[in-house]
Formats: sequence, C-alpha cells, structure tokens
Amino acid sequence: MDKKDIVKMATNFVENSEHNHIAKENALSEMVVGMKIFESPILAFGAADDQYFKVLQEPLVIGQHFMPPQEWLPQPKTVISFFLPFSEAVKEGNRRDMSWPSEEWLHGRIEGQALVVKLCQYLNSELINAGYKSLSPSLDDRFWAKTGYNKPNQAPETKSGTGLVYTSNWSERHVAFICGVGTFGLSKGLITEKGIAGRLGSIITELELPPDIRRYENIYENCYMCGACGDNCPVNAISLDKGKNHQLCSEFLQKTAEKYKPRYGCGKCQIGVPCESCIPQ
Repeated sequence: MDKKDIVKMATNFVENSEHNHIAKENALSEMVVGMKIFESPILAFGAADDQYFKVLQEPLVIGQHFMPPQEWLPQPKTVISFFLPFSEAVKEGNRRDMSWPSEEWLHGRIEGQALVVKLCQYLNSELINAGYKSLSPSLDDRFWAKTGYNKPNQAPETKSGTGLVYTSNWSERHVAFICGVGTFGLSKGLITEKGIAGRLGSIITELELPPDIRRYENIYENCYMCGACGDNCPVNAISLDKGKNHQLCSEFLQKTAEKYKPRYGCGKCQIGVPCESCIPQ
C-alpha cells in the first residue's frame, strides 16, 4: 500500500458515499435534499517523528497536554492528514445571509463531520486489514477537547501558556500544518490549496510512507491578512490587531445551537473571502 493507493481510496469513498449527500429524512427543507456536501479530498503525509510534533507541546503553542503520535500508537511511522473542501452548494448557501448559518452550512457542519468520521473509520480499517496498526486520535477514547460546549469536568486541567480554555490533546489544524496541508489564517482556520471552507481529519499508522514536503515555513504564509474574515464575522470576533476572540465566537455558536438544535454552526469567516476556495494570490 502506498500514497497513491490511500489517496485513491479516500477519493473514491468521498465521491461515492451516500453520506456525502443530504438524505430526504435528514434534510432541513426540500431545498437541500440531495445536496452534495464535499468535493474530492486533499491528503498529505507527515513523518510521525517530525520535530514539529514536539514543538506543539511548548507552552506558547498548544502545551504539554498535546499528545504526539508516539503517545497514541506504540510504533507510529506516518501521520495522514486530509481536508474535505465543502461543495459550492454549501458555500453559496452560507453567503445568502451573513447573520445566521444557512441550512446548507448546518448540514455541512453536522452531517459533514459525520462523513469525516466515516472516512477515518474506513481508512483505518483498510490499513489494519493490510497489516498496519492505525487509529484516528479524534475518535480514540483518550481524546478530549475544551471548548465553549464542554462542562468543566469533561476535560482535564491544562497548563497551556496561551491562557485559553479552547484546547485539546490532538489538533487537526496543527497536524495538518505539519503534514503539509496548509497554513493558518487570521480566523484560525486552515488555508489549503482548495481554500479554507471545509473539514479536517487525520490518522496515525505504522505504515511507513515518505513524508510530503511542506511548501511553506510561516504558520500564516497562505494568509495575507486582508481582514475580510473579520468583516464577515457576525459578532466581530476577528480583527487584524487582536486576532480571534474565541470566547465571542463560542458564545455565538452557542446561540446557533439554541436556535437550530440539534445543529449548530456559523462559518461566515470561511465564505465570501479571498481564501474561500484557494490560496489567495
């Protein structure tokens, strides 16, 4: 099994999965029945012993609570990161009203994440069947995340130097940066060659594959700080001088959760911006 095999498997899975389209029984309205959620994925491969994984444990990055690949799997060789770009229908829908998330985006956030989970499970299964131990940290029982939705007892205390309560012991965005998927933007999303609007996932495996070359050095290299994401934010949680206020963002997401229960989302910082579907020139 090589890189091409894995890319082909992931692409075929996404393109042919019935879960990549909104079923009538789940649709919020007739308008979104049959809507495609994701386009073909981007995959990147990183070395499990990449020194950057240790860097993530530094206090001013994520913190000591970040678990590098060796803490998830005894003999990891490769970290596979993937980005699933939202379809044009999902992005176009969320441009209609800049105050609240659209039906298309709500489905992309919830049903889309369900497909991310299914893709992780599928790739893990294929790798294991081929004789390589593999797992997806975000699906592992040891994974935890502190967000605005967590109750205090749902995640351990951390000593992150950032002073933020929004953290986890495995970060899909940071891992994607290390593997070569893309770099951060002002909104803290990841800007890939297919833009920022989409979802991320990752797998750690004992299968040894040559790592991809990172075509960037700076963590914000794909973002030219135009401020468009901040202009779009319904609660002014993003600014050029202060970056992103995670508290304001989380509070607004909580309001959408109350309004659209059991779904939630926003995504206004990812649509109608130069990095929506590509790396800005």
